[in-house]
Amino acid sequence: MQISCGFPPSPGHVEHVVEAERLGYARAWMFDSPALYGDVWTILGIAALRTDRIGLGPAVLVPNLRHPLAQASAIATLEQLAPGRAAAAIGTGFTGRMAMGQRPLTWEHTRRYVEQVRALLRGERVEVDGAIVQMLHAEPFAPPRPVATPLVVAANGPKGTAVARELGDGIMTIGGTDPTFDWCAVLVFGTVLDDGEDAGSPRAIEAAGPGVTVVYHGVYENDPAAVDALPGGARWRAAIESLPERERHLAVHEDHMHRVTERDRALVTGDLLRSFTWTGTRDELRGRLEALEAAGATEVLYVPMGPDLPRELRAFAEMAGIA
Repeated sequence: MQISCGFPPSPGHVEHVVEAERLGYARAWMFDSPALYGDVWTILGIAALRTDRIGLGPAVLVPNLRHPLAQASAIATLEQLAPGRAAAAIGTGFTGRMAMGQRPLTWEHTRRYVEQVRALLRGERVEVDGAIVQMLHAEPFAPPRPVATPLVVAANGPKGTAVARELGDGIMTIGGTDPTFDWCAVLVFGTVLDDGEDAGSPRAIEAAGPGVTVVYHGVYENDPAAVDALPGGARWRAAIESLPERERHLAVHEDHMHRVTERDRALVTGDLLRSFTWTGTRDELRGRLEALEAAGATEVLYVPMGPDLPRELRAFAEMAGIA
């Protein structure tokens, strides 16, 4: 099973990609959420020039953010910068759409988008918005077609799984696995506790707290009333819903996967870190890795968070046995 990592795209995180390569991580993924982070393709391009071995790619691309031809061109450019190291994951959008006040795209729309991008990378002519388009890039501007960059579909339900099976080179999930896929990447976040450290320590809260609050954000966006069943959820929902409805999404997704806001801080406890994230001792997390692999995962996508990302990358790599 491969051990990969993921980051919000920013110039400062390029150094963390370099460190991840040194530590032995297989791939560095970067998020595509323009309301929250820098441009994913710009930062991946810089990372490609600063590294030699580590795989690179966006996870996950959101179809409505770019025309299929613009997306295919960006994928081809990364392949040109990092031959054989590029990959791309595509999904319906979580914060990539919700932080802009939109719902996730339908799987019908996403399926057609993946189909269009694949065809363009093969060099085919594709109809988009009523017009025929094709990658016309001459030799200096993109690799020869077909461009063989793998496309992974991010999915957690039957409709998305069907799209991944039909059009994807693999599937990317949150928490679950599907052993019927040769490539099954699973997103995890949390922190490896130091010897004798409690999960509620200030360091652990800073390092894994954003992984707790994203659970509340996701549940709320799916069904606002359902968040009341989570510890502190009713009070948190009341605070969110005191804000103007048209602006509420801005508060829900603030600092997503980066840090815990003051509004969310009361939600984060050591017990919830253990329940909602991969926070535990080295032996506990090693056992979870082994169980995940036995269940069919072929790649773990670990998202380090908090003020000391080199520490988080190193601790997870050592726990996983790759450092």
